[in-house]
Amino acid sequence: MTTAPQPTRLGLAAAAALRWRRLRAAMTDASSFRSWMIDANDGIIATASLLQGFAGAGASDRLLLLAATAATIAGGLSAGGAKWAEVAAEREAEQRLVREESAELEADLHGEIDELTAHDALAAQLDAEFGIEELLAPAAPIWSGFATAIAFMVGASIPLLITWLVPVQVEDTVIVIAVIVSLTVTSIIAARAGHLVLRKVLVRSLVVGIGTMAVSYVAGLVLF
Repeated sequence: MTTAPQPTRLGLAAAAALRWRRLRAAMTDASSFRSWMIDANDGIIATASLLQGFAGAGASDRLLLLAATAATIAGGLSAGGAKWAEVAAEREAEQRLVREESAELEADLHGEIDELTAHDALAAQLDAEFGIEELLAPAAPIWSGFATAIAFMVGASIPLLITWLVPVQVEDTVIVIAVIVSLTVTSIIAARAGHLVLRKVLVRSLVVGIGTMAVSYVAGLVLF
């Protein structure tokens, strides 16, 4: 009876180093960074707009606190869950392609290799036919969902903290100002990280943010 080989310290260290490199790459990747800024903006806009809708309906301070807290928690979990499902589905599609291409290589190994003239036929096939340069890691869906949830909640915490700390008499005005400032800051960060035109990024963020809050406030006035 044979036993499975146990991982060595060197192997564990190499695996840990690989995970750290992937985490560092994800945190410094411009595309990931822009995605986090978008998620944070979603948290800011969604929570602030919900509060404006409740304020337009004449909600009490206690109800506003409850709404802001619920929006932060539920919104973050929802955004994170949706991102997890999206990346998990993408990884499942990649794994299906790997199985299909592996079967083709086994059936016609020489033909596939001759076609691609590459030392790694499977990797070359995936890159040539589907544009997949690197397969998603097993932990990618969990990490993506977690990062999205945290980014959303960080954004949502801005109007949430204002609701908890600022007197109700000036709360609405402070929330609007804070949203404008926050969206400006996140737009600057996202534009610099992605080498985008700041003016266009800023205009898009402010139009969506201010427009959503205005529509929500009017809806609260009209419907209630």
